[in-house]
Amino acid sequence: MNLDGLFTRTTVTFNSSQRDSLIINDHPVIGKGLDRVSSILDLVRGMANINERTEVSSSNNFPAGAGIASSAAAFAALALASSRAAGLILSEGQLSRLARRGSGSASRSIPSGFVEWQMGSGDDDSVAVSIAPPDHWNLVDCVAVVNAAHKKTGSTEGHAIAGTSPLQNARVADAPRRLDICRNAILNKDFEAFANIIEHDSDMMHAVMMTSTPPLMYWQSATLGIFHAVREWRSKGLPVAYTVDAGANVHVICLGEYAKEAENRLRELPGVTDVLVAGVGGAARIS
Repeated sequence: MNLDGLFTRTTVTFNSSQRDSLIINDHPVIGKGLDRVSSILDLVRGMANINERTEVSSSNNFPAGAGIASSAAAFAALALASSRAAGLILSEGQLSRLARRGSGSASRSIPSGFVEWQMGSGDDDSVAVSIAPPDHWNLVDCVAVVNAAHKKTGSTEGHAIAGTSPLQNARVADAPRRLDICRNAILNKDFEAFANIIEHDSDMMHAVMMTSTPPLMYWQSATLGIFHAVREWRSKGLPVAYTVDAGANVHVICLGEYAKEAENRLRELPGVTDVLVAGVGGAARIS
């Protein structure tokens, strides 16, 4: 589910400088962060048959590195901006594939609305496609912010140690079943099935993190408080469900007509410092 109103804006300028440069939210970035960006730019330079270095400037209107998919948004924006600046007109599938090389989840931030990342048979066809447009189902994501700071261990490092968890193989083996349930729930607008599967999938992912070596514990006490509250609210008729990325902040997804009530309730919970509200968004675009 791509989000409307939470965005990353990226500009790319090719020039005659000696090396790539990167500025995120007005702060210069070097080291691993710049290296990840340069690896995508190298792919673009190869496709366009050019050698110029680039100046990349990026900003977002939500906390970065806090489990709100900032990397996904950033690399989707970078794929589109850099390819267009290089004179390339790539298809949606090509853009999704390029974005995926920076961050797997970025492949899903290219198409519009409700999106599925297809495993494919290899690099060429492991891309994301839209399974339904934004207006298919009026869902709203109320992101309960409990910690806006940049997390100490990023998603890339977390992926690298996932295989050390004894639960990871079972999680991967069960993924097609969970994906089928989630896809059907979205297409059929079945909120109860949707709620149960996204919470189950989120809990499984964090169980892997907690049982990895070294263990990763992203949740905070406020995170757990939101889990309990959301399940209690749903049991009493409010259509809400939670899911958590690699961070402490909680995505509370609800039917659109209940968004204001969900937002208000979340703001009253201990430890919630802000609530970011976003509906279903469109595709990555040039503005």
